[in-house]
Amino acid sequence: MNTTPPPAPASPYGTLPPASPPAQRKPISLPRLAQLHASGEKITMLTAYDATFAAVADAAGVECLLVGDSLGMVCQGLPSTVGVSLEAMRYHTESVSRGLHRVQGTAWLIADLPFGSYHESPEQALHSATTLMQAGAHMVKLEGGGWTAPTVRFLVERGIPVCAHLGLTPQTVHALGGYRVQGRGDAAAQTLRRHALELQDAGAAMLVLEMVPAALSAQLTQELPRCATIGIGAGQGTAGQVLVMHDMLGINLGKMPKFVRNFMDGHGSVKAAIEAYVRAVKEGRFPDDAAHAW
Repeated sequence: MNTTPPPAPASPYGTLPPASPPAQRKPISLPRLAQLHASGEKITMLTAYDATFAAVADAAGVECLLVGDSLGMVCQGLPSTVGVSLEAMRYHTESVSRGLHRVQGTAWLIADLPFGSYHESPEQALHSATTLMQAGAHMVKLEGGGWTAPTVRFLVERGIPVCAHLGLTPQTVHALGGYRVQGRGDAAAQTLRRHALELQDAGAAMLVLEMVPAALSAQLTQELPRCATIGIGAGQGTAGQVLVMHDMLGINLGKMPKFVRNFMDGHGSVKAAIEAYVRAVKEGRFPDDAAHAW
């Protein structure tokens, strides 16, 4: 008599696609990202906020998934990232991490430290980073330069990989006077360069450059051999690129930023659109400095 229980029926909800075949890509790690950077191969990054989109992006070949505090606008309908809580970041980081685990995903998972979660002290930053790492993040991201370098060093010395973020920093958009290009003019460029070098020296392994002139971004990329620059509106001379997933799929709630291309155009599925994004970044066809940069 066969006593083996019948297989559980497949859930009609939340069925996730298979991961990239293991033979095609090993799990992304800090050493692997460093290899890509050293070899000149572009690093691809997209935001992700839930399990299913994370699994699709992983299967499409994206190396890095960013649980960005942009979820405030994309998922919560907030006017900026300032209102995003650490608990919200923990929840979405867990969701993305679960999606990757369900499909044996290989992407490197980065989570934003939200506004107010690291500004008080390095110890506060450690507590917040621990929350996100325990939720499944491999790396945390924080914004700003100058005062942030000691915090980056404090985290890195305690085994927490850090991605920095300079240029247009959305958490401080009110202090910057709005969503404006940063690093224009000699004085501003020198300050940005100094902050970038300080962050590299503090141990930041990656640096997002947002809305920074293309020429300055390309120069910084050459000056930061130990810190891979990831551009968004910063030209094609960076070590990699990142976009908000909803923007590149053409389904955002506001005006399409200048630095975005709608990759859903001409593609019949989200996975195909993301694969097109990966190819365009890898081949140097996106971004186009004439159309997407300053």
